[in-house]
Amino acid sequence: MRRAFLAPGLLLILVAIGGRYTLDRAGLVDLAWVDLRVIGVLVALAVLILNSAELRSGKAGREGWIIVALLFFLFQIASGLWAPPAARVGPQVLDLVLLGVLLVATYQYTTCDPETVIRFAFQLFFVAAIVYALAAIFISGPGEQGRYSAFGGGPNVFARIEVLGVISAIALFMLTGRVLPLLVIPLFLLATVLSGSRGTLVAGGVVGFAALLKLRHRLSAAGIAASVVVSLAAVGLIWALAPPAFTDLFQERFVEQTVQEQYLSGRTDIWMAAVRLFADHPVGGAGIDGFYGLIGVNQAVEYPHNYVIAVAAEGGLIGLGLLTLSVLLWTRIVHGGGHRPQLTGLAVASTVFVAISGLFSGDYYDSRLAWMFAAMAAAAALVAPSPAPFRAPAAPLATVTR
Repeated sequence: MRRAFLAPGLLLILVAIGGRYTLDRAGLVDLAWVDLRVIGVLVALAVLILNSAELRSGKAGREGWIIVALLFFLFQIASGLWAPPAARVGPQVLDLVLLGVLLVATYQYTTCDPETVIRFAFQLFFVAAIVYALAAIFISGPGEQGRYSAFGGGPNVFARIEVLGVISAIALFMLTGRVLPLLVIPLFLLATVLSGSRGTLVAGGVVGFAALLKLRHRLSAAGIAASVVVSLAAVGLIWALAPPAFTDLFQERFVEQTVQEQYLSGRTDIWMAAVRLFADHPVGGAGIDGFYGLIGVNQAVEYPHNYVIAVAAEGGLIGLGLLTLSVLLWTRIVHGGGHRPQLTGLAVASTVFVAISGLFSGDYYDSRLAWMFAAMAAAAALVAPSPAPFRAPAAPLATVTR
C-alpha cells in the first residue's frame, strides 16, 4: 500500500477548521456570497479523484454506521419540508450536505493509509492551535465580553481547536517519543482559559479524566508525581506570563459568574424551550432549524446550544433514533481499538471531546470535527495493516573447490 498523498487531508482539515468562511470575513463585502467551504471541498475531492490510481483504499468493511449517519443527515434535510416559514432551510441544508461530504471523504481518505493520515491530522491541529493561540493573544485580543478568539471565529470554536492542540501534542509525543510538543501545552491551556468557554473546559476535563482512568494501571508512582509537578509548573507559568486580562476574565467568568452567581448564559432556559418543542413534535420534530423558526427568531437565539436536544427538537424520535444507531454501530467498531489501538484511542478521544463540547454550544455544522475524527477512528480500527513484502532469502554463495 502506497503512502497517502497529504494534499487532500490538508484541504479537508483546513475546511473543517475554517468553518463558515465567506469572503466578507476577509473584508470583501461584495463577495460575501462566496463560501470557501464549498471551494475547498470541491478541490479536495478533485485531488482525491486524480490520485485514486496512486491510493488504493484499504479493505475496511462494516460501514453501516456511516450509512446510518448519512440517512440521519438526509432525514434532517428532508425535515425542511415541514419546517416553519421562518426557518433558514437553505443554509442548514448546505451545512448538512458539506457535513456528509466531509465524513465520507475523511473516511475514504483515511482507509488508504491510516497511520500517515491520522498522524498528519494531529500535526496539522498542533500547528493550527499554535497559530490560533498566538493570533488571539497578540493580534485579535479580547472581544466585547473580554473573551479571546482568532480569525473572526467564535470563542467556543477557538477553544475547541486549542484543546485539540493539547490532544495533538500528547498524540505526537506518544507516536514519536519527542517531548517538545508537550512543552507547548501551557500555551494551549492559556488560550483555552482566555476564550472563556466553560463547556469546552468541562469537556476537556472529562476526556482527560477518562484517559487517566483508563491508563491508571500503566502509570507508575514516579510518573504520576512527575505529571503533578509538570502540571503545577504549567499553571504557575501560565499565571506568571498571562496578559493582565487573564486574571480579570478568570475572576469574572469562572469565579463570579459560574461559582458565585451560577450563571450559565441562559443555557437552561434555552434547553427547556427546545425540550418543550420536542414534546410538541415528538415523532418527526419541528423540522430543520425549527427551533429558530418558532422560538429563536423572537428571542434572538440562533440554536439550542446542545446537539442532542437540537436533534430531538427538530428531528423528533426518528432523528434521535438514527443518530443513536449510528453512534452505537461506531462504538462497536472502535471498542478495543481494532488493528491500531493507539491511533484509534487518540482519534476516539478527539471525537468524544468535540461531541461533549457540542452539549454546551454549537449548531449541527459545529459537530464536523467530531464526525471527521470518528471517521479516522473507524478507519484505524478496521483497516488491517499491510503485510510486509516477502523477501526470499539470498542463496548462499557457492564455494569453488580445487
